[in-house]
Amino acid sequence: MSGTLSDTAPSYLTHPEILPVVRGVALCILLSALDQTIVVPAVPAMAAQLHGHQHLAWIVTAYLLTGTAATPVFGKLSDIYGRRRLLQPAIILFVLASLGCAIAQTLPQMLLLRALQGVGGAGLITLAQTAMADVIPPRERGRYQIYMSGMWGIASLGGPILGGVLTDYVSWRAIFWINLPLGLAAFVISSRAMRQLPLHAAGSVKIDYPGALLLMAAITALLILISAGGEDFAWLSRDSAMLAAASAVFLLLTILQESRAVAPVLPLHIFANKVVLGGLALSFTNTLCTFGATLLLPLYFQFVLHTSAAISGLCSTPFMLAFVVLSYAGGQISRLIGRTKPTMLIALLLCLAGLCLLASMGRSTPIALCTVYMVVLGSGIGLVQPNITVAIQNAAARPDVGIATGCMLLFRAIGGATGATLAGIMMLKHGFPAAFLVCAAFALTAIAVAALMQDLSLRSAN
Repeated sequence: MSGTLSDTAPSYLTHPEILPVVRGVALCILLSALDQTIVVPAVPAMAAQLHGHQHLAWIVTAYLLTGTAATPVFGKLSDIYGRRRLLQPAIILFVLASLGCAIAQTLPQMLLLRALQGVGGAGLITLAQTAMADVIPPRERGRYQIYMSGMWGIASLGGPILGGVLTDYVSWRAIFWINLPLGLAAFVISSRAMRQLPLHAAGSVKIDYPGALLLMAAITALLILISAGGEDFAWLSRDSAMLAAASAVFLLLTILQESRAVAPVLPLHIFANKVVLGGLALSFTNTLCTFGATLLLPLYFQFVLHTSAAISGLCSTPFMLAFVVLSYAGGQISRLIGRTKPTMLIALLLCLAGLCLLASMGRSTPIALCTVYMVVLGSGIGLVQPNITVAIQNAAARPDVGIATGCMLLFRAIGGATGATLAGIMMLKHGFPAAFLVCAAFALTAIAVAALMQDLSLRSAN
């Protein structure tokens, strides 16, 4: 089809040529990932000044909703127009929305601008991940995983600390002002890096706008239900039922639209690829466990061991450090053996073991033993995550790499929202052991999915 990426062999780059591209897109990932963590400590102060205590959660949720819904759309558009054309506008949108957040005077203004910021952030993450697939063969991608996992690690560890310091000693508005110099740096560095990527002509390709809108509506209704259910309204209420029904109806309409669209924004044939489908399921379960543990661990230290908020964050760092280090190791191992399945199975067994061990903790469990359990879980999650990305991009047809990556990030986002919500509900109603065991049940499901996936060899080239 004219204007799409061809199915011919891409022009993979040499190591010296790849490094500028990876560094450029890594900064884009940091920009988006940091905004998901730095804002959390500032939410109470923002809600107080903007007079919106009853809706403070939506300062975070607005970003999540639009970012998740826009992810597959960016993936498809990048398959048509190329990553190079879309990344710079995404950075500009993100920075302008950040500027708006910094000067917002009312809660509705803040929520609207956070929603726009989420769209820009979705573009940064999706296009950065997909650009990697354009220049690096699947077998070699693990070699560069340290850049990606490192950015998420910096955001996860440093974001809350930086957000708290800026809020306490400067202003909550500073957490948005800081995006301006970071965004400018990302724009300049990624602009130079993107010159290595092909610039595709869009030709006469038509965008399936109805399909995009229907898909975004289905995702938005689902995420509102997951994020607000049990808090803003009861799970067994008319509001919950209406949101669930709306999501199901919009999803059905999306499937009908995509099955007849000339250029579908979500090509249904990618779900016929069993490796891609299995990878999407693993993306959901792995992120569910990640977000569940990320929520539960600091709360465990505060509520059970009675530490301060600052100490609880410090006690949780071994989990994230293990995740970052093993993300790099996981990519390297699969690069050496040329396959992803063996590493994924070992990693998921570690996840299951780590979650079961965490479920056994109590008041008398030494901090040192808690740290060991966290490292086991973080190692498993870190080992499996880069391999899921590589497995999906390796199995997807060349023209579908962008949308397959977008769907992977979509399933991650939904898994994250589900994990945080489910873990919170189980913790409040049944305690920490039950919350960790629910996550363990999903890890067990993931093992079954991975065991059934075909063990494809990683391509050194297309």
